[in-house]
Amino acid sequence: MKRIFLSVIVFIFFGINEVLAQCAMCRATVENNVNNGEAGIAPGLNYGILYLFAAPYLLVMIIAYFWYRQSKKQKRSRSFKDLIANSRNN
Repeated sequence: MKRIFLSVIVFIFFGINEVLAQCAMCRATVENNVNNGEAGIAPGLNYGILYLFAAPYLLVMIIAYFWYRQSKKQKRSRSFKDLIANSRNN
């Protein structure tokens, strides 16, 4: 689990330049607004794109975490029941 988490952090750290590049149409819109003297939309657009990019991955990671935690809890419960059953048989 630690290895996966570390891999995700490294991927995010080294991939941040590509993430900040955005799409061509958004870039053209921002450049057009900057040329017209309206620079206020650019940061909001960048953060909106990053939010839309990150939201599905974050949701999948949260679901996977709870699934992993639940399966670990069930496995621990099963092994405890097996331990009790074995102790009664002996």
